[in-house]
Amino acid sequence: MSILDKFKSGLARSKTGFIGRLDNLFGSGELNEEFYEELEEILVTGDVGVETSLKISSELREEAGRRKIKTREEFRLLLQDKISEILKSEPEDEIPAEKPLVILMVGVNGSGKTTSAAKLAHIYKNRGDKVLLVAGDTFRAAAVEQLEIWAERTGVEIIKQQSGSDPSALFFDAINSARARGVDVLIGDTAGRLHNKYNLMEELNKIYRVIGRNLPGAPHQILLVVDATTGQNAMAQAKSFNESLPLNGLILTKLDGTARGGIVIGIQDTLGIPVRYIGTGEKMDDLAPFDPILFTRALLET
Repeated sequence: MSILDKFKSGLARSKTGFIGRLDNLFGSGELNEEFYEELEEILVTGDVGVETSLKISSELREEAGRRKIKTREEFRLLLQDKISEILKSEPEDEIPAEKPLVILMVGVNGSGKTTSAAKLAHIYKNRGDKVLLVAGDTFRAAAVEQLEIWAERTGVEIIKQQSGSDPSALFFDAINSARARGVDVLIGDTAGRLHNKYNLMEELNKIYRVIGRNLPGAPHQILLVVDATTGQNAMAQAKSFNESLPLNGLILTKLDGTARGGIVIGIQDTLGIPVRYIGTGEKMDDLAPFDPILFTRALLET
């Protein structure tokens, strides 16, 4: 299945939800006040967010006036261009001179961090890189077991410690082990934590500092894994985690489980953090590198 097909499959519920309403809006009719009010309402209920929805509507109203656009079908193309402009693409980080490339996965409980870590390992392994998974959720034995199963399926190595161990010490040892084994990419799972719990967020920051002391410049990617079905709560999570850690990417999971796929647009516009991967299912291959043009096509093309 192509990436475009993956996006279309993942957005199937959105197609019958807010995107279906957009399709109806872009039928016949004038570009009048009623049209713009309905456009804003559809975008807001699609989890694009109030500020972003109002901004998009206002900017496109001006653009339509400048270009003397009269039909709603022509306006659809304007909206498609605007969304592609908001959604920035980010290339995968290259393997640094001093290996490994360190990727730290963070997020709240139930967001899909552990499975996303394994699927990401699968992507890098298929690229020809030697990958090491780190079972950094030392508080939940089930998470370690789950990652072990995924590592076996993927055919990558895993490093772990006993339940209750210090996760910072585990990551310190994991980097040393990765150097010794000639690992290209180290992907670290972490315990889920509520974004509004100060002590837990401080612990995550300690992991970040320990990694940086052992390998300057690392972690090279800090990816926040958010569940698309949580809607605007995903926005709150992203804001809070970004205040504690220098996030440089998002993995949006369970996109196939929501009818309001506009959250992708809202998060990226509000926070300026690029979406790097989209999760569209439970299978090993159901994590796709984010492509803004293909995503917008899947979102708006009839």
